[in-house]
Amino acid sequence: MFKKISTGIEGLDTMLNGGLIKNRTYLIKGGAGAGKTIMSMHFLIEGAKNKENVFYVTLCEAEDEIRENMENLGFDLSGVEIIDFSPTSDKVNNVINERLDVDTFDILLEDVLSKMKSVDRVVIDPISMIRITSKSEENYRRSLLKLMKTLRDLNATTILTSESISTDVEDFLVNGVIELHTIDVRGKFVRGVRITKIRGSDFDETMRPYKITKRGIEVYPDLS
Repeated sequence: MFKKISTGIEGLDTMLNGGLIKNRTYLIKGGAGAGKTIMSMHFLIEGAKNKENVFYVTLCEAEDEIRENMENLGFDLSGVEIIDFSPTSDKVNNVINERLDVDTFDILLEDVLSKMKSVDRVVIDPISMIRITSKSEENYRRSLLKLMKTLRDLNATTILTSESISTDVEDFLVNGVIELHTIDVRGKFVRGVRITKIRGSDFDETMRPYKITKRGIEVYPDLS
């Protein structure tokens, strides 16, 4: 029998019928400013509260920028380990002189995670940064499958983020997909979260409204 774990967002857990299935990989999709990083941090902070080992892998923003942005929302990241693979990171620049490609990312991440005693929750934000440097679609798909197996073997529950709204290869490979939409309604932006896939569990298929507040993301599962 599988175990479910909380996303750290009560309304989203309700839509997921109790949370995410442990030790599986999920995709959060949404455009710029949709709240993918914030939703991911809720997930990690919830794990940190439970004394789990949680890791945030950044491929875009530098670590100091992320901590500053999240602290402005009142998030406590003291229990969150941030692995900085952004373009300005020393970890990356010591290995390559150009953009981080998918093969180098696999090597760097495996090296970091192999030194950890245990890994419970991981976020890779955004996976699309790896895709654009891949030599081919086949290479990217193969590397993504390898990455997912590595994390699964570590008993980690993983969230990948992507700025692509359209259905793509990641949607088919992961165990679940959560979409964040920003809709223009008569000149006013309305945000909606929709779950399109969760393998092994039922879920709420209706798009529900959410807001980005001073406390992070709030999902309203009783509204549509």
